[in-house]
Amino acid sequence: MDERVRRHAEILVDHCTDIAAEDDVLIRAPTPAEDLVVALHERIGEVGACPSLSWLNSRAGRAYARAMDADDFRLNEPRLAAMEETDVVIMVTGATNAFETSDVDPGKSAAASRANGPILEERLDTRWVITQHPTPADAQQAEMSTEAWEAFVYDAVNRDWDAQRAFQERMVEILDPAEEVRIVSGDATDVTLSVDGMAAANDYAKENLPGGEVYTSPVPDGVDGEVTFDLPVVRNGREVEGATLRFEDGEVVDHGAEKNGDVLTSVLETDEGARRVGELGIGMNRGIDEFSYNMLFDEKMGDTVHLALGKAIEECVPEGREFNDSAVHVDMLVDMSEDSRIEVDGEVVQRNGTFAFEGSETE
Repeated sequence: MDERVRRHAEILVDHCTDIAAEDDVLIRAPTPAEDLVVALHERIGEVGACPSLSWLNSRAGRAYARAMDADDFRLNEPRLAAMEETDVVIMVTGATNAFETSDVDPGKSAAASRANGPILEERLDTRWVITQHPTPADAQQAEMSTEAWEAFVYDAVNRDWDAQRAFQERMVEILDPAEEVRIVSGDATDVTLSVDGMAAANDYAKENLPGGEVYTSPVPDGVDGEVTFDLPVVRNGREVEGATLRFEDGEVVDHGAEKNGDVLTSVLETDEGARRVGELGIGMNRGIDEFSYNMLFDEKMGDTVHLALGKAIEECVPEGREFNDSAVHVDMLVDMSEDSRIEVDGEVVQRNGTFAFEGSETE
């Protein structure tokens, strides 16, 4: 077995989820990720914990969704029961066909998300992590060779996460006490987000592997302005390009897209919370320097920010504050590498992708 796969499994078990002998661990993975699944079982066995495995099949999922009526989706009770008995969840992605679900009605995807919302709620109460196993299909989507994609994935995953944490903590110290953030990019994006009283968090590969962002949840009614997401997002196998959103008092009041606008509309129509921003994230992983059409990596890329429509992040919303709830959490990216800036309480903290503090304690 490729030693990079074993190292990937070690990071997932030892760093990301800190698995101990008493833990029950659920692994959800597609069949192309068999090598990583085997390595995970090996490492979990060395720790003495108890694993269970749920294989995922995108062709089966597509067949089911296309056959179902949107009104017939209901909560998967066995999956919920399994999640309730789980201490740790490791979710692995890796496609045989990155666009397998591209001909599924996006309205059905939204319906399925609504029906299975309680499973998401239960999973968020576990120790969980999402990661990527490199496959040729994902390499094609990233427009890379298989070998180059593997190197890209493992270089992003196998990092000094203590050093990354220290770098990102500089941004946490700025964002955590802040009242307002303004994002400006070219002529198309100028949006302000109230973060008054909300907590900032440091993603150093505890719930996402790779990690590499600082994030918070805006005040639900505190977002105003316009955003053009000039990097595409792939949602359920369909690529949305040139998405634009206009916010008033926190809510999307107008939207559009250059390609697959119906996918964006279906997200917004999922529920009331899907029309508000649940997360503001600032990418800070300098080891990810190439757009890959894979949000797990792209949202961590230096020179980007992302806004997520939908569910807020519990650790960022103090008790007693309004929490934006939704069955979806959909990240969308803004390129901040040129003619762009991030302002925090009126002070520029990043310009054209470079942080004001970068160079002092960042290497």
